[in-house]
Amino acid sequence: MKPLHYASLAAVLAGTAAHAQTPIKTLPYPKPRTVDTVTTYFGTKVADPYRWLENDQAPDTKSWVQDENKVTQGYLSQIPFRETIRKRLETLWNYEKYGAPFKEGKYTYFSKNTGLQSQSVLYRQLGATGAPEVFLDPNKFSKDGTTSLAGINFTKDGSLAAYQISEGGSDWRKVIVLNTANKALVGDTLKDVKFSGLAWKGNDGFYYSSYDKPKAGSQLAGKTQIHKLYYHKLNTPQSSDKLVFGGEKTPRRYIGASLTEDERFLVITAANTTTGNELYIQDLSKPASAIVQVVDNEKSNVNVLDNVGSKLYLETNYNAPNNRVVTVDAANPKPANWKDLIPETQNVLNASTDGGKIFANYLKDATSLIEQYDMSGKKERSITLPSVGTAGGFGTKKEEKETYYTFTSYIYPPTIFKYDIATGKSTVFKKAGVQFDPSKFESKQVFYNSKDGTRVPMIITYKKGTALNGKNPTLLYAYGGFNSSLTPAFSTSNIVLLENGGIYAVANLRGGGEYGEKWHLAGTKLQKQNVFDDFIAAAEYLKANKYTDTDHLAIAGGSNGGLLVGATMTQRPDLCRVAFPAVGVMDMLRYNQFTAGAGWAYDYGTAQDSPEMFQYLYKYSPYHAIKPASYPATMVTTADHDDRVVPAHSFKFGQRLQDSQQGPAPVLIRIETKAGHGAGRSTAQVIGEQTDKWAFMFQNMNLTPYQNN
Repeated sequence: MKPLHYASLAAVLAGTAAHAQTPIKTLPYPKPRTVDTVTTYFGTKVADPYRWLENDQAPDTKSWVQDENKVTQGYLSQIPFRETIRKRLETLWNYEKYGAPFKEGKYTYFSKNTGLQSQSVLYRQLGATGAPEVFLDPNKFSKDGTTSLAGINFTKDGSLAAYQISEGGSDWRKVIVLNTANKALVGDTLKDVKFSGLAWKGNDGFYYSSYDKPKAGSQLAGKTQIHKLYYHKLNTPQSSDKLVFGGEKTPRRYIGASLTEDERFLVITAANTTTGNELYIQDLSKPASAIVQVVDNEKSNVNVLDNVGSKLYLETNYNAPNNRVVTVDAANPKPANWKDLIPETQNVLNASTDGGKIFANYLKDATSLIEQYDMSGKKERSITLPSVGTAGGFGTKKEEKETYYTFTSYIYPPTIFKYDIATGKSTVFKKAGVQFDPSKFESKQVFYNSKDGTRVPMIITYKKGTALNGKNPTLLYAYGGFNSSLTPAFSTSNIVLLENGGIYAVANLRGGGEYGEKWHLAGTKLQKQNVFDDFIAAAEYLKANKYTDTDHLAIAGGSNGGLLVGATMTQRPDLCRVAFPAVGVMDMLRYNQFTAGAGWAYDYGTAQDSPEMFQYLYKYSPYHAIKPASYPATMVTTADHDDRVVPAHSFKFGQRLQDSQQGPAPVLIRIETKAGHGAGRSTAQVIGEQTDKWAFMFQNMNLTPYQNN
């Protein structure tokens, strides 16, 4: 392998030194029409001049998109080092990438991308030594590589497989069934499936979830309110599928189903929010058995890990904000009968079963700590990991003697390890071939105080020997919501920043799940400002400790993180030089009017809840908080097939920001075509977006990457 060329530290720093660049002329921003739409909330009238951009199918919206793309591409095409960055990213990306193997029937399956393939290919082989063969090649699903494999589930004997495809990144999926022996299609393709797993019941059929697809208006933005659980019997039309749970009698926004490994119990989770769920079970070993409610409210998270006969193993944060594992007999499954098996600790637990064992994957200050237990709750060992980082996997069947897990960190490329369950020995199975030498970089965790004194962790990554002179180009990334945790993960794209003397910082804000449900709740509803304060404090820490300064700081986040960036830059337009709000929730007064957005109310609250909640949202809602000011250079990113956070959020925010920009920095809206909320994008799309991100950032920091390399 050709080694990566690293310039000396002095050359790298010189390569990003400020210099007089050729000015880039921004094309005139579109001046679209405005409307006099006004909505009254508790006596307050709120104008919405760009409400018409919510209609993504309207000719004037499509025309506006074309005009904005001309502005964006007109600007980006003038950046002299844009192609240098693109070529560097293509070189970095061009290595074999593997997914961890898993066994189904007599085959072992694994994913592989040879380097620059649009989508990873699913292979299989007989045993450990058989010759690999292509099982599914998503690159053949569409000519342009924008149709992706969005999930696959096998029958217990491995003879049948049902897989989902996503076209253009949409959350609406199709389901196709194959006979694995000869790859022959079985039955018809299921259509309009959304937010669904696939749970096989024997070889006869499977359970899946979906909504009625909106009939009027935009199918992209239309509300999807009532989720339904169906059973599909093979070789019968989808129209005859049986409704198992949900619908008008039990309206829920999110319904999921799974079967225990022995296929005795159907497990149903039901919720109206993204946090907390009801739990139901059905004993399929008894003909015509009823669906039994285990948990009758959505105040806590609970799911079934496994069973041994009628004994159920549950993971829950009920009376345990950091989660615990409990057991209960299926005959009397109510919470009053639960018994602790793995009690709650000070670290947040994420448990799984694997090879007849329980693996407790703890979050310790947002990094992995893994312990192995037997099914009686006795601790057998702590698993030694390569370093501080993130380990994921540990999910094979009960009869397996070995399993696989993947370990990564900000400076440790994803590596697959084979793990012997009996002895606890880990051996390297597949090591990433990316051109990156971890020994030349360091990644350290720091803690800083937020506005109210709360101690918040942040991991900072950079090249060893980097001078803390306050001039390093720095990207600060965060999320802060929905009980989701940001743990260390390697990014090929970030090499561009790091090898040019830059710094990558990730802050673990309140609203996330890094410290359990209490940490999550501290960043929700009327506490949401804590999240923005945590982010602002992270930026100030980086500047106070000479990692960077305002002129060399960029902030970034996606989805709920896009909201974070939008709120931060409207509250503190002086905080940074560059901002990247991606697929963000920008209109906090109307987010619940689109797709499944109403399910986010547990985190956000809605403008209809109360005068207090309305005023709170109205104050920080990025679209509404924009006032004439000098804003940082901003590149808003969204996609035309995003049916989770609809592009109207970014459209309205971006247009109003262009209207209100009083400073010289550009405001661009980059709209990806044939793409959705993020998952399933082709390699070319990912590289294209990352190229434009780094080019835009360096250009607006008046820096040139690779000029001395």
